[in-house]
Amino acid sequence: MEKPDVDRADDGRYIIVKGRKWRATDPNIPPGLNDELVRELMSARRAIKAGDSSARARVHAAKTALGERGEPWWERTDDGQAARAVAAATMLLRARDGGPISVDDVSQIVGGEAWREAVPLVEKTLRTGHDDHAWVFDGVNVRRMP
Repeated sequence: MEKPDVDRADDGRYIIVKGRKWRATDPNIPPGLNDELVRELMSARRAIKAGDSSARARVHAAKTALGERGEPWWERTDDGQAARAVAAATMLLRARDGGPISVDDVSQIVGGEAWREAVPLVEKTLRTGHDDHAWVFDGVNVRRMP
């Protein structure tokens, strides 16, 4: 949710804060999923203020999932969507305290309005990327490794 003193660039791809241009959050993320990612972003920022420098990676992952870092959300490529899927899965697992997330949840974050077309790529990414990211993918849901 944007603050009232934030202006959008004419193309909607950027916000202007105190005269500085920043990439806007992907507007195609469904509100409930967006809220989960933003809560995790804010939690990570609070952790940094409390002295946890390892939380910087969480901030980066949350901003990547939101489309604010990494590949621009309006220029989708398979590599960019895969990186965003990993970030989104990581942040949703944190938001849900390790509870299950679905391929559809992640696909809706990375795929925008055409999220159903992103499902095969997201499934492949979650299946092959789990070794590096401490999760288990059962073909439908993703859970944090015990």
